[in-house]
Amino acid sequence: MISQDDIDAFKESGWYMTLDTYQKQAITTAIYPKEVSIMYPALGLAGEAGEVANKVKKLLRDKKLDRDGIKSELGDCLWYIAVLAEDLGISLSSIANDNLEKLGRRKAKGTLNGNGDER
Repeated sequence: MISQDDIDAFKESGWYMTLDTYQKQAITTAIYPKEVSIMYPALGLAGEAGEVANKVKKLLRDKKLDRDGIKSELGDCLWYIAVLAEDLGISLSSIANDNLEKLGRRKAKGTLNGNGDER
Protein backbone atom coordinates (compact mmCIF):
# COMPACT_ATOMS: atom_id res chain seq x y z
CA MET A 1 0.00 0.00 0.00
CA ILE A 2 1.21 3.51 -0.81
CA SER A 3 1.74 5.69 2.23
CA GLN A 4 1.23 9.43 2.51
CA ASP A 5 5.02 9.76 2.77
CA ASP A 6 5.32 8.00 -0.60
CA ILE A 7 2.78 10.38 -2.12
CA ASP A 8 4.53 13.42 -0.66
CA ALA A 9 7.91 12.21 -1.95
CA PHE A 10 6.42 11.68 -5.40
CA LYS A 11 5.01 15.21 -5.42
CA GLU A 12 8.39 16.63 -4.41
CA SER A 13 10.19 14.65 -7.12
CA GLY A 14 8.95 17.00 -9.82
CA TRP A 15 7.05 14.22 -11.61
CA TYR A 16 3.74 15.31 -10.13
CA MET A 17 1.83 18.40 -11.19
CA THR A 18 -1.77 19.33 -10.60
CA LEU A 19 -3.72 21.37 -13.11
CA ASP A 20 -3.77 24.27 -10.68
CA THR A 21 0.01 24.08 -10.18
CA TYR A 22 0.43 24.18 -13.95
CA GLN A 23 -1.90 27.17 -14.16
CA LYS A 24 0.04 29.07 -11.49
CA GLN A 25 3.30 28.43 -13.31
CA ALA A 26 1.84 29.20 -16.74
CA ILE A 27 0.60 32.64 -15.75
CA THR A 28 4.12 33.64 -14.76
CA THR A 29 4.99 33.53 -18.47
CA ALA A 30 1.88 35.37 -19.68
CA ILE A 31 3.09 38.61 -21.19
CA TYR A 32 0.29 40.61 -22.78
CA PRO A 33 -1.45 43.87 -21.90
CA LYS A 34 -4.25 43.57 -19.34
CA GLU A 35 -6.58 45.48 -21.63
CA VAL A 36 -6.54 42.51 -24.03
CA SER A 37 -6.95 39.87 -21.36
CA ILE A 38 -9.49 37.19 -22.25
CA MET A 39 -9.29 38.14 -25.96
CA TYR A 40 -5.55 37.52 -26.33
CA PRO A 41 -5.48 33.99 -24.90
CA ALA A 42 -8.79 33.05 -26.56
CA LEU A 43 -7.42 34.01 -29.98
CA GLY A 44 -4.12 32.33 -29.21
CA LEU A 45 -5.97 29.14 -28.27
CA ALA A 46 -7.84 29.20 -31.57
CA GLY A 47 -4.55 29.56 -33.43
CA GLU A 48 -2.88 26.73 -31.54
CA ALA A 49 -5.89 24.46 -32.01
CA GLY A 50 -5.53 25.15 -35.71
CA GLU A 51 -1.89 24.08 -35.52
CA VAL A 52 -2.94 20.80 -33.87
CA ALA A 53 -5.47 20.26 -36.65
CA ASN A 54 -2.83 21.03 -39.26
CA LYS A 55 -0.47 18.41 -37.82
CA VAL A 56 -3.29 15.85 -37.88
CA LYS A 57 -4.18 16.89 -41.45
CA LYS A 58 -0.62 16.08 -42.51
CA LEU A 59 -1.20 12.55 -41.21
CA LEU A 60 -3.82 12.20 -43.95
CA ARG A 61 -1.44 13.48 -46.60
CA ASP A 62 1.89 11.99 -45.50
CA LYS A 63 0.64 8.90 -43.63
CA LYS A 64 3.08 9.85 -40.87
CA LEU A 65 2.11 10.86 -37.34
CA ASP A 66 4.19 13.65 -35.78
CA ARG A 67 3.49 12.81 -32.14
CA ASP A 68 6.13 15.17 -30.78
CA GLY A 69 4.83 18.05 -32.89
CA ILE A 70 1.24 17.41 -31.82
CA LYS A 71 2.36 17.10 -28.20
CA SER A 72 4.08 20.48 -28.46
CA GLU A 73 1.02 22.13 -29.98
CA LEU A 74 -1.24 20.55 -27.34
CA GLY A 75 1.07 22.04 -24.72
CA ASP A 76 0.60 25.45 -26.32
CA CYS A 77 -3.18 24.90 -26.23
CA LEU A 78 -2.95 23.99 -22.55
CA TRP A 79 -0.99 27.17 -21.84
CA TYR A 80 -3.60 29.34 -23.53
CA ILE A 81 -6.41 27.51 -21.70
CA ALA A 82 -4.62 28.06 -18.39
CA VAL A 83 -4.09 31.78 -18.87
CA LEU A 84 -7.58 32.32 -20.32
CA ALA A 85 -9.05 30.57 -17.30
CA GLU A 86 -6.90 32.77 -15.05
CA ASP A 87 -8.15 35.90 -16.83
CA LEU A 88 -11.68 34.67 -16.12
CA GLY A 89 -10.89 33.86 -12.49
CA ILE A 90 -11.46 30.13 -12.97
CA SER A 91 -9.15 27.33 -11.84
CA LEU A 92 -8.20 24.57 -14.26
CA SER A 93 -9.22 21.99 -11.68
CA SER A 94 -12.74 23.42 -11.48
CA ILE A 95 -12.99 23.34 -15.28
CA ALA A 96 -11.86 19.70 -15.33
CA ASN A 97 -14.21 18.71 -12.50
CA ASP A 98 -17.21 20.50 -14.01
CA ASN A 99 -16.52 18.93 -17.40
CA LEU A 100 -16.32 15.41 -15.99
CA GLU A 101 -19.54 15.96 -14.04
CA LYS A 102 -21.29 17.19 -17.22
CA LEU A 103 -20.04 14.21 -19.21
CA GLY A 104 -21.10 11.87 -16.39
CA ARG A 105 -24.64 13.29 -16.50
CA ARG A 106 -24.74 12.89 -20.27
CA LYS A 107 -23.49 9.33 -20.03
CA ALA A 108 -26.13 8.52 -17.39
CA LYS A 109 -28.85 9.97 -19.64
CA GLY A 110 -27.45 8.20 -22.69
CA THR A 111 -26.86 11.50 -24.52
CA LEU A 112 -23.09 11.47 -25.05
CA ASN A 113 -23.72 11.14 -28.79
CA GLY A 114 -26.30 13.92 -28.97
CA ASN A 115 -26.01 17.52 -30.13
CA GLY A 116 -26.07 20.82 -28.25
CA ASP A 117 -24.84 22.07 -24.91
CA GLU A 118 -27.77 20.93 -22.77
CA ARG A 119 -28.28 17.29 -23.67
